[in-house]
Amino acid sequence: MRIVFVRHGEPDYKNDCLTEIGRRQAELVAERLRGEGIEEIWASTQGRAIETAEAASRVLGLPIQTLDSMREVHWGSTDGEPLYAGGHPWEMVDELARQGYNLNSPDWREHPFFRTNKVLSCVDTVERGIDDWLADHGYLREGAYYRHACEETEHHTIALFSHGGSSCAAMGHILNLPFPFMIAAYHLEFTGITILRMDRKEGPGTLPCIELANDGRHIVEGRYHRLNNK
Repeated sequence: MRIVFVRHGEPDYKNDCLTEIGRRQAELVAERLRGEGIEEIWASTQGRAIETAEAASRVLGLPIQTLDSMREVHWGSTDGEPLYAGGHPWEMVDELARQGYNLNSPDWREHPFFRTNKVLSCVDTVERGIDDWLADHGYLREGAYYRHACEETEHHTIALFSHGGSSCAAMGHILNLPFPFMIAAYHLEFTGITILRMDRKEGPGTLPCIELANDGRHIVEGRYHRLNNK
């Protein structure tokens, strides 16, 4: 199976929808996805992800299915005690890097920046949700990897439209990379495409392959210009 992760277009966060530029980005990524052989479209239940997925739904003629666990992560103190930068994960990992903290540490959940941060519960929700979703598609989590319950003659390709934080949490879990490392190293651009390829053979799992990472070639300035002048 191939999972095509797509971040939403430029958002109006206040109204949880896309801006005019975001809608143009959604149209461009929909055209870009036309040749990927996508068979299913999934999206977070938030408006900006749904609206981005709708453009692909129109182009590909596929319905949108929703995955609530892929809603964007949020942050803040769980016990009322102040956190660095209010618990903002991206600012915290920058500070941890400045301090020399190993962002690949398996004990990151115990660090004071995360232990009492609401983002920890959000990441756990994403990880459980992506495991349940993959199980429904025949990939069963066993330790660090996934066992494929049925053989595919060709890779089944699924698009999943979501958010920067939840995508990093999901992809990091699949690849066994800690959330702090993922958000520090992997800054997803609006409608950036990342493709993970799972093993299509039946049997014990192997590490998934990164087929494509944060591809945003569909939103270069020249294409914006052409779209504006249609």
